[in-house]
Amino acid sequence: MDMCVGETIAGSPVESRQSHEWVQRIVKLLDAAACQLVHKQAVQGKILQAASLLRNQLDPPVAQVASDRKEGLRAWQARTVRAYIDSQITGPVLVADLSALVQLSEAHFSRAFRRTFGKSPHAFVIQCRVELAAQYMLQTELPMSEIALRCGFTDQPHLCKHFRQVMGSTPAAWRREQSRGNLSLST
Repeated sequence: MDMCVGETIAGSPVESRQSHEWVQRIVKLLDAAACQLVHKQAVQGKILQAASLLRNQLDPPVAQVASDRKEGLRAWQARTVRAYIDSQITGPVLVADLSALVQLSEAHFSRAFRRTFGKSPHAFVIQCRVELAAQYMLQTELPMSEIALRCGFTDQPHLCKHFRQVMGSTPAAWRREQSRGNLSLST
């Protein structure tokens, strides 16, 4: 009875498709729980970290497996970096900290990160913050200024600038469009 979760999943004869669906359900539950725990930032960070680990099981990073380290981050490095970014998304995420996690120089790390994830570490963190903001907008009625602060942006204009660059519209317009889409689906 005292088995670790990892041992239970690894020892289970669950088919790959069923396992994938199961992990997707857990990710949705963890995302919803993270939004409910608005005053418990430490718990929220752990839930986001767990969701990140599960997401990596569903859609592992596009880390290229190569004997030459110049090709990108190794799979374990990409997972470690992604988990750290997800757990620290509301605060500063420095390239120096990320490169130290995987024991690479900052310059080499930045090149390998770009080859692995398709964008610079800064751009990737901004995209993750925008995606988190989008989740908050869909799951809460919080004002944009509060969402901006909870997602690691300095203020609402900072969120709006990056949201428009990533999503192609302002946060308010995007939120209205999404709520209209949800209303038409429920009727």
